[in-house]
Amino acid sequence: MKLRALATLGLGAAAPALAGPPYLTDDPMPTDRGGWEIYNFIAGEGGQSDFDADAGFDINYGAAKDVQLTATVPLSFSHEASEPWRGGSGDLELAVNYRVVSDRGSGFSAAIFPRAILPTSGIESDERTRFLLPLWLQKDFPGGTSLLGGGGYEINGGPRNRDFWQAGLALTHDFSEELSVGAEVARQGRDADDGAAETNAGVGTIIKLSDHYSLLFSGGPTWTDHRTSYHFYGAVGLFF
Repeated sequence: MKLRALATLGLGAAAPALAGPPYLTDDPMPTDRGGWEIYNFIAGEGGQSDFDADAGFDINYGAAKDVQLTATVPLSFSHEASEPWRGGSGDLELAVNYRVVSDRGSGFSAAIFPRAILPTSGIESDERTRFLLPLWLQKDFPGGTSLLGGGGYEINGGPRNRDFWQAGLALTHDFSEELSVGAEVARQGRDADDGAAETNAGVGTIIKLSDHYSLLFSGGPTWTDHRTSYHFYGAVGLFF
């Protein structure tokens, strides 16, 4: 089973309905210039006796207009049947979110979000840097509803590994300034010779506690090769 720390996105304190944390689907909205967004997260996926999890920090900085710098620093944990728990450093991720289209009149925006996944895991590593090259799109509608989608191609080098496509689609709605709810479906191709494609579905919510803090949750089933497991994400978001 392959678990990746969830992508980091702009979730401004008073922004329209967005994806990104706590969802698998990304969005094209960068952090405001000079602003910080930090997520203390835990994310996991498993079924029966197999379980993988990451815990750590997603750190985002608005480096310039329409440009966000991102680093994901996780610890990883893994358990398989008849095996003891393993834990150690996870794969460090570095990314740049560059918004290439921002049309306020139509509510449409688009961004490229290239990401490098470095082989720094202390419990399992492919020993090669992987690269994700995605395009993310967003359409905002009156009333606080947003439709997001897109995906990209991951260069997944290494023995018996395979390059693959991944994509996601999410619909979110702001019921108030303090509460946002959404649903999504995501798909990832086979990432290894002995691997299988997987489909994820889930629901999520963002609860704004103040101008600087939010709680984020999501979860749902994962279908892989006629087997069902479950994924979840939880985080405390800090914005300043």
